[in-house]
Amino acid sequence: MPSRLNQQDQERVAKYLESPIHQVPRRPFKVWLLFALVIAVVVGLGLLSRLLGQLVV
Repeated sequence: MPSRLNQQDQERVAKYLESPIHQVPRRPFKVWLLFALVIAVVVGLGLLSRLLGQLVV
C-alpha cells in the first residue's frame, strides 16, 4: 500500500520513529511459556470444577 504522505513528510516520520525514545528493549517472546501457562490454567480450572462437583453431589 503506497504511503499517502509526500516523500519529505515520510522521511520525517521515519526519522521520528527511529529515534531512541521509540526503541523499547523487550525480552524475546517465549511461545512455550505461554503454552505452558494456558495448559496449567485449563488443568487447574478443570480440577477446581471436579472438586466443586464432588462437594455439591
